[in-house]
Amino acid sequence: MLATYVVLELVVHARRVLIWAVIALLLAVSLHPAVQALQRRVPRCRRSVATLLVFLAAAVAVGAVVALFVIPLAQEGSRLAGRLPAMIRDAQAGRGPVGNLLQRTHALQYVQRHQAQIRAFATGLSTPALKFIRGAATTVTGALTIFVLAYLMVLEGPKAIERSLALVDTASAARIRRVGAACARTVNGYLTGNLLISLICGLLTYGMLLVSGVPFAGLLALFVALTDLIPLVGATIGAVVASAVAFVHSLPAGIGAIIFFVVYQQAENHLLQPLILSRTVKLNPLTVLLAILIAAEVAGILGALLAIPVTGVIQVVLGDLWAHRKGRPLRLPMSADNDPENADGSGDRE
Repeated sequence: MLATYVVLELVVHARRVLIWAVIALLLAVSLHPAVQALQRRVPRCRRSVATLLVFLAAAVAVGAVVALFVIPLAQEGSRLAGRLPAMIRDAQAGRGPVGNLLQRTHALQYVQRHQAQIRAFATGLSTPALKFIRGAATTVTGALTIFVLAYLMVLEGPKAIERSLALVDTASAARIRRVGAACARTVNGYLTGNLLISLICGLLTYGMLLVSGVPFAGLLALFVALTDLIPLVGATIGAVVASAVAFVHSLPAGIGAIIFFVVYQQAENHLLQPLILSRTVKLNPLTVLLAILIAAEVAGILGALLAIPVTGVIQVVLGDLWAHRKGRPLRLPMSADNDPENADGSGDRE
C-alpha cells in the first residue's frame, strides 16, 4: 500500500516529465522508419549518421512551419506599429472604421469616463506578461527535452530493446516484438494519416481564401491545417477564425467560407477519415471522446493531440493480453524491422 502511494505521488509530481517522455516516445516511433529506410538505401550508413540526418530534417521542417507563422506576424506587427499613431488620432476624432465603430458604440465616452480603471488594469497586465514569459520558457525547454529524448530513443532504442528481450524466453520475445510492431503501426498510421488530412484541409482552405481575396490566405490556411490536427474541436476552431477574417474582408467571402467549411467537414468526417484512418486506429467515437477529454484534463492541448494514438496503443496491448488469457493469441503481423533474424541488431551498422 505504501509503495503504491509513493508511486502515485511520484507520478503526480513528475507528470510534466512523464508527458514529455510519452511525446518523445511517439516522436521516436514516428521517425524510426525514416532512419531504417535511410540505412537501407544508403550503403554503409551508420545508425548514428542516419539518426542525425533524419532529426536535422525534422528540425528544419518544424522551423519552417514556425517561420511561416512568425515572419508574417512580425511584418504585420511592425506595419501596425507604424500606423498606430494615425489610427489613434483618427479614432479620437471619430474618423475611419475604428472611429466610426467607437462613435456608434459610445466606447470613446466610456474610455474617457473610466480612464483611472483602465490605467489600473493596464498596470496589472505585467503579472500575466511574466506568466506568459515563464510559460514560453517552459515550452522551449520542453521542446528541447523532447527532441533530445526522442533522438536518444531512436539511436539507442533497438539495442536496449534487444538486451531486454534477451532476458525472456524466445516465445515471449516474439510475442513482445509482434505487439510492439502493431503498436508502432498504429502510431505511425495515425500520425501519417492525420498529417495527410491536415495537409488536404490546408491546401483546400488556401485555395478558397485565395479565390475569395481574403488577406493572409497562406497564414490562415496554415493555422487551419495545424488546428485540424486536434481531434474533434480543432477543425471547428480553425474554421471559426478563418470565417471571421473572411467576414471582416467582405460579407460574400464570409458566407462562402462558412459554406466551404460545412461541406469540407462533412467530407472529412465521412470520407477522408474513414478512408485514411480506418485501417490503423479502430476506435469507436465514445472511446475517442473520453480519451480526448481525459488526456486534455491531464496534459492540456498536447494531451488532446496524443490521446488517439496512445489509446490505440493501449487497445492493442489490452487486446493481446485478453486474447492470450483466453488462449487465443492474436496473430499480429511482424514487420521486417522486428524479424527475429534481425534481432541481433546486425542491420544497424553501428
